[in-house]
Amino acid sequence: MLSLIVLISSSLSSCIKDLDTMPLNDRVLTADQVYKTEGGYTSVLAKIYGSLILNGQDGPDRDGDLGGLDVGYSGYTRAIFYLQECATDHIALHAGSSQGSRDYLFMNWNPSTIITKYAYYRLYMTIGYCNEFLRESTDEKLKSRGLYDKMKNDIEFYKAEVRFVRAYCYSMICDLFGSGPFIDETMPVGIIPTQRSREEIYNYTVNELEDAKLKMKLPGTNVYGRVDQASAWFLLARIYLNAQSWVGKNEYQKAYDYSKMIITSGQYPLASDYRHIFLADNHTCKEIIWPLPQDGEYTINSAGTSWLIKALINGRMSNFYLTGVGSRGFGNARAKTNLIDKFAAADQLFVLNDTWGDNKSDKRAQFFTNGHTKETWRPNTAFQNDFTNGYAVIKWRNVNKNRQDLAPGGTTYSYVDYPMFRTADAYLMAAEAILRGASGSRSEALGYVNEIRDRAYLSGAYGAAPSGRITDSQLTLDFILDERSRELYTECVRRTDLIRFNKYTKGYNWDWKGSDGTANNFMGRDVNDKYKLFPIPEDEFTVNPNLKQNPDF
Repeated sequence: MLSLIVLISSSLSSCIKDLDTMPLNDRVLTADQVYKTEGGYTSVLAKIYGSLILNGQDGPDRDGDLGGLDVGYSGYTRAIFYLQECATDHIALHAGSSQGSRDYLFMNWNPSTIITKYAYYRLYMTIGYCNEFLRESTDEKLKSRGLYDKMKNDIEFYKAEVRFVRAYCYSMICDLFGSGPFIDETMPVGIIPTQRSREEIYNYTVNELEDAKLKMKLPGTNVYGRVDQASAWFLLARIYLNAQSWVGKNEYQKAYDYSKMIITSGQYPLASDYRHIFLADNHTCKEIIWPLPQDGEYTINSAGTSWLIKALINGRMSNFYLTGVGSRGFGNARAKTNLIDKFAAADQLFVLNDTWGDNKSDKRAQFFTNGHTKETWRPNTAFQNDFTNGYAVIKWRNVNKNRQDLAPGGTTYSYVDYPMFRTADAYLMAAEAILRGASGSRSEALGYVNEIRDRAYLSGAYGAAPSGRITDSQLTLDFILDERSRELYTECVRRTDLIRFNKYTKGYNWDWKGSDGTANNFMGRDVNDKYKLFPIPEDEFTVNPNLKQNPDF
């Protein structure tokens, strides 16, 4: 991807604000030009991180990284939201029907569904950036450029971080597509990659992470926005937790061990208030292990949290509460009834004199309901592009903890950093792993779940509100799945969770699943198990004859 040229925007030095990068020419640069200085290396490192939160070389939504694809849709965090949230029981997306969003709503996608391409190509683009950085970071290359002595204390950390990002991308290929083409920095530039099986990609990913973690900075010691050992522990915990459903391996003990390492390290403690994790000053939130920095000046695009906030609300709602983006909401998406019903009925409704939900029991129930039906359908009517059918999600707000707008009328783009990994998920992973057979007692698992619920209810160590704790008899795997829904909705893990619990294609249904969108056909139904994977985009087969499509597509 970067073997011949590197495209770096003139503002890249600020896209990951704390990386202290040097701005480069904003168009075409050869590798020798890019890597001739230490600043060139850190600029490419910034590009690698930025490729997961930006969608192009120039904002807003111009000069996209992925030629020939819609720039707005192709931002990674937006692309992954479609696959992980909109194809589940959480979110009904009604915009972009020409892109294939209806295929996700009805769980009826195919290799030509356009919207699938964005995550696929974004992941492989980032893998390409990582491979190129590693090729250019050998001792031989550094010495030939006179940079070895200057960079020898930092380059190993950079390389370990890049290997982590690449491993993350391959873990998502493994999760979403199963198998796929494989290429790393040891392979000749320009080679047509061969396909690796799901198990081969899985094994490569965990082996890379197990090695790279030893070379990363200690938890809490790296620059904000960059990963450290705790990020590797978290990703390994997530991969091992899913190993049974991905490749038939029981690795729950390892999932538990790595989750517990995060919890006991103390470097990423739970936030004192759940709501603070999703605000414009969440860079102060210690719970976020791996944030993707966002602000309204250097990361202006229709992806990241800018899109997430705007898609889940509409402009009218700014008359009732501070969205942080004024009336600029798009109104593309709404909550499905299954998500709403994960919360007690008394917590579901929006109250005009309590717009932050202070009087709710579970503070995680953040929905806007005024003028909306709970249902995402109308009787005797086909699926509608009407944002008032279904509740809005107001979990993400572009305001600070002081509950004030950043500017009068809000800002055009979001300042909310995107939380890729956070500690609450580690608590729930540890509890689930115990229930699936890892060492550790049920009382330990119950303690982890109740710690999350104490924080959600602002009870126990988090406040004096009535408790939301559960008893041992209530602690089941089904409860943990529902608790993950309440804690992590819209954070792009739901599809993976449902598949791991064997409740994705059959045995548990939701609005419009398996439907064709016609009138009164909103009740969910079982679908073919092939939808546990997304197909490799059909365009790939015109350029890579080595590929084989996923079964039944």
